[in-house]
Amino acid sequence: MTRVKGGSVSKTRRRKVLKEAKGYFGSKHRLYKTAQEQVFHSGVYAYRDRRQNKRNFRKLWITRINAACRENEISYSKFMNGLSKAGIEINRKMLSEMAIDNPSAFTELVKIAKDALNGKAPVKVKKEESKKEVKVEVKKTKSRAKDYSKMTLAELKTVAKEQGVKGYSTMKKDELLATLK
Repeated sequence: MTRVKGGSVSKTRRRKVLKEAKGYFGSKHRLYKTAQEQVFHSGVYAYRDRRQNKRNFRKLWITRINAACRENEISYSKFMNGLSKAGIEINRKMLSEMAIDNPSAFTELVKIAKDALNGKAPVKVKKEESKKEVKVEVKKTKSRAKDYSKMTLAELKTVAKEQGVKGYSTMKKDELLATLK
């Protein structure tokens, strides 16, 4: 039986590893064996650090928020507790950006948080109630619109349902337009 050498396949595999190891120091970018070890390790480091990066940014945001809070004579934990009691949901990234770019707005948030901690918080609006109010406003604007030809089929069906049209669910758009006019 004849001997089969890897030839072009091995060469391309090695070339690919050496290409990935480009820029490494010393033999790690010249020799295949050490380059391959370093590429494996680099992949592990990259995977690990993608997760650590998220933690590091969160730490940075918290540090920035804490510094801005201390300038406004409140601790970070009390500030965050006050925001939650006031019903303000804003993430730490946006808070840190606000602390850097717009200190006056951040000061307003601190005042709101302090008031909430003292029991002077504004009345919380439940999420469900606010959604209902938005839906009611949307329905009112839709019923005011008389140009039904620009509406979609779903919008036409909701208008027909509001007006009490029977059998609207099985009607086609043309039929709905005719019955609504």
